Amino acid sequence: MSTSTPARRRRIQRIAGAVVSAAALVTAGLATAGPAGAATATAASAGHAHQIHVKRLCSQPKPGMMACNALVRTDVMQRMALGRDDAPSGYGPSDLQSAYNLPSDGGAGQTVAIVDAQDDPNAEQDLATYRQQYGLPACTSDSGCFQKVDQDGSTNYPTADSGWAGEISLDLDMVSAIAPNAHILLVEANSASMDDLGTAVNQAVSMGAKFVSNSYGGSEDSSDTQADSQYFNHPGVAITASAGDSGYGVEYPAASPDVTAVGGTSLTQDDSQRGWSETVWGSSDGGEGTGSGCSTIEPKPSWQTDADCSGRTVADVAAVADPATGVASYDSYQSGGWQVVGGTSAASPIIASVYADAGTPSADSNPASFPYANTSALNDVTSGSNGSCDDYLCNAGDGYDGPTGLGTPNGLTAFTG
Repeated sequence: MSTSTPARRRRIQRIAGAVVSAAALVTAGLATAGPAGAATATAASAGHAHQIHVKRLCSQPKPGMMACNALVRTDVMQRMALGRDDAPSGYGPSDLQSAYNLPSDGGAGQTVAIVDAQDDPNAEQDLATYRQQYGLPACTSDSGCFQKVDQDGSTNYPTADSGWAGEISLDLDMVSAIAPNAHILLVEANSASMDDLGTAVNQAVSMGAKFVSNSYGGSEDSSDTQADSQYFNHPGVAITASAGDSGYGVEYPAASPDVTAVGGTSLTQDDSQRGWSETVWGSSDGGEGTGSGCSTIEPKPSWQTDADCSGRTVADVAAVADPATGVASYDSYQSGGWQVVGGTSAASPIIASVYADAGTPSADSNPASFPYANTSALNDVTSGSNGSCDDYLCNAGDGYDGPTGLGTPNGLTAFTG
């Protein structure tokens, strides 16, 4: 049966937006100049390296402060509205569900919390735009499906910030894509300090969320173990944290043994039995790419057994993060609407939502340990690097490696206690 012309056009637009290179755009005369602060990244796509243009939604983290781990493409045109036969560039819910062998109706009866800094005034309306575009069930505050609070649980929201608003939109959209029937709780911290963000994590758990995504990170320091006990020690709650976007190196809170550290991949559709393939997001030259490595602060959890790191190793698992194979997201707060976004900020809410699809963790469990008991139920990522080192801490291979951990979701088994 042949594909209709509009459907074929939508499919071409989505795949092209996810993997097209900046060089090709320039040749076609379609490239747009990146704004101030834009960066050039090298990313693996379709088996070869090329340059794309991105900008960080948040500035680099400062001592004692966190930064979101989202990168938006500046060489893909943003659009506030789409034509009737158009589709957003970047991977959408059906793509991600296919790539990771996930149900299309996951998350029923669960609440996934998103913790970010600052306020996104347009969060609910942008969430509605994303879900309507992809035919997902509505999730509104009126119905009780969506709730937004500040770190104290009130509606005295912090100051709005365009960078963090883009992060919030990405997080909400990824929960919608992976767990479309889940309730979503957005907790906005007053600032990007670990104390404020940690207070927001505690608030999310106190309001009943069993799945909490943290798409931010900063440098390790000696206070991290104290932050573990203050903010992340929540047995029976699946807490995820992005591994970082600056290549080989460890960020906190991904280094906490109380969270699932989520690395990043380049995700490409192909003709394999799975229909998709993945490599490490990054390159041996370092720079942009997923974080990974051996913590100098955190002790090694009992469920990690890799040989060359005596402390906590990052990451545990991974999901798509390469902006060259990025996801579609909608953000209208001081932004252009539909855009293609990457970074491990996309991977963290994806994995938190996979946990939600898999069901409520047992009350005394540490869900970060679950994948280690079910390694065969993951897609092992065996190629690619995110920096220069001599071993698995920055080089993919068979079994466990730093950049992608044990691999990416292949159904729900690896995320069930």
